[in-house]
Amino acid sequence: MAILTLGKLPLANALLKEKDLAGEEKKYPLELVFCPECSLLQITETVDPQLLFGEYLYFSSFSETMLKHAEALTDKLIERQRLSEHNLVVEVASNDGYLLQYFKKKKIPVLGIEPARNIARAAEEKGIPTVCKFFNTGTADELVKENKKADVIIGNNVLAHVANLNDFVESVRILLNKNGVAVFEFPYVKDMIENTEFDTIYHEHLCYYSLTAIKNLFGRHDLAITDVERIPIHGGSLRIYSQHAQTYPPKDSVIALLEEEETLSMSEGAFYDSFANKVLQLKKEMTELLERLKAQNAQIVGYGAAAKGSTLLNYFGIGRDHIDYVVDQSPYKQGRYMSGNHLPIVPPDRIKQTQPDYVLILPWNLKNEIIEQMSLIRQWNGKFIIPIPKVAIV
Repeated sequence: MAILTLGKLPLANALLKEKDLAGEEKKYPLELVFCPECSLLQITETVDPQLLFGEYLYFSSFSETMLKHAEALTDKLIERQRLSEHNLVVEVASNDGYLLQYFKKKKIPVLGIEPARNIARAAEEKGIPTVCKFFNTGTADELVKENKKADVIIGNNVLAHVANLNDFVESVRILLNKNGVAVFEFPYVKDMIENTEFDTIYHEHLCYYSLTAIKNLFGRHDLAITDVERIPIHGGSLRIYSQHAQTYPPKDSVIALLEEEETLSMSEGAFYDSFANKVLQLKKEMTELLERLKAQNAQIVGYGAAAKGSTLLNYFGIGRDHIDYVVDQSPYKQGRYMSGNHLPIVPPDRIKQTQPDYVLILPWNLKNEIIEQMSLIRQWNGKFIIPIPKVAIV
């Protein structure tokens, strides 16, 4: 069942170098559909993972919000699981070691699994042992043979990226110790639909989960969801705790959220019917605002060369006619260009130099951090534009 069609869009994180601008940029269909049999919301096009993740430009360590979140999760799991130097924590899609570094500081053995070569190198340079491979049953079997079964497996914002879900979850079952716990975080589809968070849809994000869909998926591999938390990060996410079936009973939190999803009919297509119209209304409001501001000769710039920003700008048709440039803290992105609209990516200092009237915050999920960082725009009466969940000027 089709839910939302965004047309053909470029890869969100395929930031261009200047020499690439003259070439033809490949675009891929981006359509969101719902499967009533497994309750899963997913896109129809699967791009080669090597193309998406072989070399990657997203480094989690450049977000203070992500670092604080990682440290808090570390403290929680150490206390909850009574972790010590005798345990092993494995993170899947461990990025640059932004999370595992906090376990290492507490003398708890860690291992990262990260397929992006450049990011795995950055983690190793921090002293985080990292396997530069995709996480699959082959990788899990190898680690078990090396006596590296995990007491804790962490996967933050990785489930959405997985093409072969059954192989991935089976890999969790293989690697997880008998009394261990696997902890996964992912954007919650209920929040995505209710808050019109359509920009979280891009080619890297293949699937969008409810707890019902996750329970069905993990259950096929003798893994039970024993606890769940709703957390505010990324516009609203779930944190699930999964353990071997029949090891621990599910907590009331799991039962309550499954009942809530059933009451809302989230396993039926009707729950998703209004999403496309809400996205079109948001597009209308956003483009009308920018065109009105440009008619008043306002200077507008973007903050954050994020993947969600690529989806929003390209689907809304926002480009150099509306925005002069995009700033980003990551030196790996600076000097490149956004995909599709080819907006230049420059250091944040450019904002102080040009003193724009408006700063459009593309990673709106980090808006509090960004507003604090860019508070200097108040010196010239500059304002922020927040695009989601509703268009707002701050």
